[in-house]
Amino acid sequence: MTKQTFLQGTLILILAGMITRFLGFVNRIVVARIMGEEGIGLYNMALPTLFLIYTLSQFGLPIAISKRVAEAEAYGDTKKIKRILIISLSITGTLSIFFTIGMIAFAPFVANTLLTDSRTLLPLLAISPMVPISAISSVIKGYFQGRQNMKPQSYAQVIEQIVRISCVAFLVNLFLPYGIEFAAAGAMISVIIGEFCSLMFMLYMFKTKKRIKLRYNILKYIQTGKSTLKELMSIALPSTGSRLVGSISNFLEPILVAQSLAIAGLQTAVATKQYGELTGYALPLLFLPTFITHSLAVALVPNISEADARNNKRLIHYRIHQAIRISFASGALATIVLTLFASPILSYMYGTDGASKFLVLMAPFFLLLYIQFPLNASLQALDYAKPAMWNSIISTVVKFIFLIVLATNDEFGIMGAALAMSVGVLLGTVLHLVTLMKVISFRIPLVEVMKMASLLGLTWWAGSIFKNVFVNYHQNLPVFLALLLSLTVVYIFLLFLLKLISKEELEQIPFFKKFV
Repeated sequence: MTKQTFLQGTLILILAGMITRFLGFVNRIVVARIMGEEGIGLYNMALPTLFLIYTLSQFGLPIAISKRVAEAEAYGDTKKIKRILIISLSITGTLSIFFTIGMIAFAPFVANTLLTDSRTLLPLLAISPMVPISAISSVIKGYFQGRQNMKPQSYAQVIEQIVRISCVAFLVNLFLPYGIEFAAAGAMISVIIGEFCSLMFMLYMFKTKKRIKLRYNILKYIQTGKSTLKELMSIALPSTGSRLVGSISNFLEPILVAQSLAIAGLQTAVATKQYGELTGYALPLLFLPTFITHSLAVALVPNISEADARNNKRLIHYRIHQAIRISFASGALATIVLTLFASPILSYMYGTDGASKFLVLMAPFFLLLYIQFPLNASLQALDYAKPAMWNSIISTVVKFIFLIVLATNDEFGIMGAALAMSVGVLLGTVLHLVTLMKVISFRIPLVEVMKMASLLGLTWWAGSIFKNVFVNYHQNLPVFLALLLSLTVVYIFLLFLLKLISKEELEQIPFFKKFV
């Protein structure tokens, strides 16, 4: 099996993330044009239920599998790897069947009572077979991540999106004459087909690359796997808790915002519009760089786990420093651009700059979110998933307290919700960093902090100059794109000048190896 270095694995995941995001964008355009707003509404109303079932059926095992397989790989313990896979497949298989049956049984209640639209019943039923497919896929992904081979899941992501796009137009058009709910169900079926093809590819890669045979002595491995089960659960349970906190937070947030703005005296239509600007326009732009930092986090778990198994403290600290530095480098440019050019970006993308005030306020805070991903991954890789879970709970509770206090005040209104989200991001990152300082005496060197501050300051200064050089950038798209390109060139130059990207790191990327 081909094992990649930390940076090679991260780069593969980043490239796959870029491709799948683009293909996903194309998929959304196709679905929206065919089904319209009403069909998209039914489709999106059914998805949160699926995501919640995902969280419960996967039980936080992908991260746990990645860590424990990496540890076993460090010692060449193939028997333990087999035991991890058998126990994980047994757990996810059982849970996925249980929750799939439950999802089908409670679908009428969810559709008619909770979602208050009986037409969501068909999409809910159509998407239910996705649960066991996704559960099995998550185990195989965790296995490959633990072996530090990121290619199979990267290829699988691209395959899944290509198949989904290939099927969605045909299926939606096929079912649309029967009603909009049938068209939404057709879109769901295309998701299932894509995920199934992705799983088949993963299983093929597992069969061709494996060093173990799962079919033999299954009961024996289950019966003797008590200690392995405990090791998996020590990470899986807190990870599930963290994901549930996120799911519940996403569920409660629009309810609390709507109620708080009503108390502040805003009419429902106005409150809905403002919340749409915040979550529909501002947040997607703020979350745009996260596919890079998420890729770093995925690759970081097995790498740190292996170093921890070998008791290589120096490598652990180096990897965390490296992940923070690269996460900062990937998000700093976005932070500056979104802060300085919020209005033209929103105008060119959406035809309105109403959400620019949110970007200006939140972008500096969200730079900390990009760092938060690798910090959280590091804690999980070091067997501190429980403290990471509590950090998430604390930051979420504080966010909701600020949201209620500020958004109910008519002087803040929807800006209170934006401030509350920013406080949640700030607190979550600080808590993760403090936890790492406490458990492994982790420190960010003052020199690194000064380099990061210099990068931000110099890029901001360059952007301010370019605003005066490129006149009419807010009215002429080619001029604005030329401005962004020039700022990006300056930013890349500063990255190398300040040595935030090293020669050693570039040498690990095949394309750049011959130039350095």
